[in-house]
Amino acid sequence: MYLTNFKLNNFKTYSELDVDFCSNINCLVGNNGVGKTNLLDAIYYLSFCKSFFNSIDSQNIRRGEEFFAVHGNYQIGEDMVTVSCIQKKGQAKQMRWNKKPYKTFGEHIGKIPLVIISPQDQNIIMGGSDLRRKFVDGVISQTDKGYLNHLLQYQKALDQRNKLLKQFYEDRQWDEPSIAIWDEQLVRHGQVLYDGRKEFLKAFLPLFAEYFTWIAGTTEEAVLRYETEADTPLAQQLMEARQKDKYAQYTTVGPHKDDLDLAIGDFNIKRFGSQGQQKTFVLALKLAQFEYIYQRCGQKPILLLDDIFDKLDMLRVKQLIHLVGTDRFGQVFLTDTQPGRVENIFAEIPQVEHRIFEVVPGQLKILNTAS
Repeated sequence: MYLTNFKLNNFKTYSELDVDFCSNINCLVGNNGVGKTNLLDAIYYLSFCKSFFNSIDSQNIRRGEEFFAVHGNYQIGEDMVTVSCIQKKGQAKQMRWNKKPYKTFGEHIGKIPLVIISPQDQNIIMGGSDLRRKFVDGVISQTDKGYLNHLLQYQKALDQRNKLLKQFYEDRQWDEPSIAIWDEQLVRHGQVLYDGRKEFLKAFLPLFAEYFTWIAGTTEEAVLRYETEADTPLAQQLMEARQKDKYAQYTTVGPHKDDLDLAIGDFNIKRFGSQGQQKTFVLALKLAQFEYIYQRCGQKPILLLDDIFDKLDMLRVKQLIHLVGTDRFGQVFLTDTQPGRVENIFAEIPQVEHRIFEVVPGQLKILNTAS
């Protein structure tokens, strides 16, 4: 599976763009601020129905325009399919598969598997537990529609329960039956999340450990520990926490409070890891994400590498480019500020199909290609 052709209208800094990509490595080079990351974000939209960088869709419309449209033609096996994302001001966003609109965005998730590696990934380590849960849930959801549905239903029930808790606190009243209704929904969907995350980590950890060892070049043990109260039935957790929830005005227990302890050996990487160890840890997480999705859906995800030269030394960058240029990976998009740097790397591996584009404000120019 790969993206063959790409069209943009009024997306961020682009007025109009129509470009063909190669099936292996596509390099987007140019100065900071010219729109390299915007292109990656548009590709991301076609997989996840949303931006990776800005959750407010209307803000991704080019200034002064009324809409944006992103269209991608994908070769999937013997079939050519078109995926479109269209956002008009004041209207609901539309996702289309071969011009047919989806009823819900959840129908599309997983059809175009994709992994992005970005400087923002550092937040998986340095940020709050919600970002680590989001990482885990995002990987599972690309390969398991049932899990995604339970995740969405759990979040809806959680939102409703929290609204009730706040309302009861403000009105100085307590309605046990109303809370019990949402507790039943949380238990029904939450247990699936607990079980799914445990099974995911059992399969994911060996992949992560392999990539960490390869990138770090050491025998240090990288560890992911699932921090959860899943051993206690969720119904019991909710019952025991009701008084606490009543005064806190939100639900204090459940899978939405889970976390991952990220460590090297016995040391938490957030508190004690060096910057180099943290970068290595994050990159291993994302490459393991690629491998996990590929093993389960049978398609190699599109891989977006945003500003990786800032994440790794040149030796590691060369190793990574060599790796993603092999048959183990599929289509890759990477950004860099220095054309000469990527040209020198590909001079060492001329057999790898690649295309280098210079990104200037609003357009792309082909600098070099090899197939």
